[in-house]
This record gives sequence, C-alpha cells and structure tokens, in this order.
Amino acid sequence: MDYFMPTRLYSGADCISQHADAFRALGSRCAIVTGKHAAKASGALDDVARALEAAGVASCLWDGVTENPPVAACAEAGRFAATNNAQFIVGIGGGSALDAAKAVAVFAANPGLDEADFYAKDWANAPLPIALVGTTAGTGSEVTKVSVLTDSAHRKHSIHDDALYAAVAFGDSRHTHTCSLSTTLSCGVDVLAHATESYFSRKADDISRAFSVRAIRLAAGPLKLAGVGGLHTAKTLVDKLLSPSHREALYNASILGGLAINTTGTCFPHNVGYYLTETYGVPHGFASAVFLPAMLERVREEDPAYAAEFYEQIGLDEDAYTSLITDFCLPIELDNISMTPDEIEAALPRWENNGSVKNTRADVTTADIRKILTSLFVR
Repeated sequence: MDYFMPTRLYSGADCISQHADAFRALGSRCAIVTGKHAAKASGALDDVARALEAAGVASCLWDGVTENPPVAACAEAGRFAATNNAQFIVGIGGGSALDAAKAVAVFAANPGLDEADFYAKDWANAPLPIALVGTTAGTGSEVTKVSVLTDSAHRKHSIHDDALYAAVAFGDSRHTHTCSLSTTLSCGVDVLAHATESYFSRKADDISRAFSVRAIRLAAGPLKLAGVGGLHTAKTLVDKLLSPSHREALYNASILGGLAINTTGTCFPHNVGYYLTETYGVPHGFASAVFLPAMLERVREEDPAYAAEFYEQIGLDEDAYTSLITDFCLPIELDNISMTPDEIEAALPRWENNGSVKNTRADVTTADIRKILTSLFVR
C-alpha cells in the first residue's frame, strides 16, 4: 500500500484563528477566491479576513466563482491575482470554489497560459501555494490533488497533479451550518458517491477502504435525518433535525471521502453523472448518486463476495443502502429528465476508454451505460 497526501489539515471550531500563522508561512499577500454569497453567509470569509489581518497578510478578493466553474473564469482570476502580486491563493467555499482556487494558482503563476496547455500541464512555473477553507460537507477537495472544471466545450473535465494539493486546509464544520437542505443533501450524497466508488475502484486498498467505510458510517445517519421530509422541509426544521454534531459528522465524512478518492479516483457514476449536470443542470452530487444503484448491482453480479464484505463493513444491506441513497438523498424528479435513444447514442462515445469507467471494479461497457440511461430516462 502507498499513500501520499501532503496537505496540512486543521479542523475543529476556530481552527482558522488558532492557526493564522499558517497563512503567513505562505507569503505576505494573497488572493482570496470564492463565490458571491456562501463564503460570506457562512462566516468563513470573515474568519479568514481576521486571521489574515492577525498574521499581517494583505489580501485582494475575487468572488466570481460559479457552480461548475469554467476554465476561462479561472484564467481571469489568475490574471487578477497576478496583477495584485498575490504570493498565494486562498480558496473559500464548496467544491466549486476550492477546485477553482487550485486552477487559479496555476494561471496566476503562468501568465498567458491557455486552456490546452493548462490541461496538458505544460506549465513553465509551479502553481502558487494554496490554502483552502471548506464551507460544505461534500467534495473533500480540501485534501485532493484534483480540480474539476468546465472546459470550453462545456464539459466537466478534471485535472490531477501533485502540485494542486493545498499546502494547508481548514475545516470548521460550523461554516456548513448555513447550507440549505438541497445543498446539504447534494453534497452529502456526493460523500456517499466518493466513498462507494472508491471502495469499488480497481485501485482500492486497505487504507482507502478504511476511509470509505468510515465516511459512509459517519454520513448515513445525518443524511437520513436530513432527507426525511424531502426538499420541502423548512430549513428551521432541518436545523433542529441536524445538530452541530451531525454537521460535524458530515464534514468529517466529506474529508474521509476525499482521502479515499485521493488514492483511487472515482468510477463510472461520477463521469456519467457529469452528463446530467452539463445537459440537464442536475447538481453534481445528485447526478453522481443517480447511477450508484446500477454500479452496486453490477459489482454484486460480478463479485458477490466483495460486495457482501462492503455491506458488512458499512452495517447496511444492499436494500437498506440503496434506499438511503434513493429515498432520502435523491429528492430530484428524474421523471423531469427525458432522453431519446438518439441522444443517448450521441453521448456514448465520451465513455469509450474512459478512465473512470475502466476504474470500476466490475466491467462496464458503453452497452451497459446505454442500458442504464435507457432504463432511467427513455419514456
């Protein structure tokens, strides 16, 4: 077994203020990369601002991150950071902001870099150092070397490189308390997707499986509570159902899921889920989870002993775990998505020889994906 994750992770209440010196170690001036609302509403932006001031670090703010961030926007933010002489990048937010910050660090260090050279990793200079502050319990981007962006063809496209690990990451689960029910469930089921796909990856080992199992066991209870009433549940009721300890469990599960996929990567549900996000606007976590039951079924058919071990480890049988995903964590109306056979045929080439598809422990062909999409979305 081999494991590499060089990020220094601080977690717990007030971890940012308690470790403000970690920012100063990265430089005397930074660019903060975030979205318009969540970082401020959660209190994370203010916490970072106070810590930077205490550490004597000057900052500038680029708050243009959107969901599924485009590469072009990251290049724009990189130019902004370079113009403001940033020595490091601070990303604050959910997966979109954290993934964007990693890309901004590349563009800031490499003025004039285009998209093709970005993805080819033809970088003359190493990315600027990165600090990440998470505000959702979902992607685990704080502890991975992955950035998932939307390319100029409007497809979600990931890049992996050891240079994209954050130097330091902060995880104060109180910053997740302002997440809506929809965000909580979409991010939470993304945790289940990461952990489950990692467990059923061909690259899984004892370390990654341990992270996967613990992530699922931590997340299952809070997600079931959150999903009891569906998306129409008032947020005040959700706040009563999900205590601070539940929110902390979900955040810790998110980090564990990130540590799992840091070794293994994801499998076909994530990559096929990208298509639902790009074409139908389905939030990423929900889009991935749609295909988890099909993956679980395929693995059970090909390797029943391995599947049985998984369910024994997580403390749920296949029916109970599938029910958790579909009945509690997927409050989207799949009936609103309709595909024609021709549309499915046109999409299939993107999954030929795809790394995530081939990474799945069970053999999955484009014929299998055609069958799955047809059963779900052809009316």
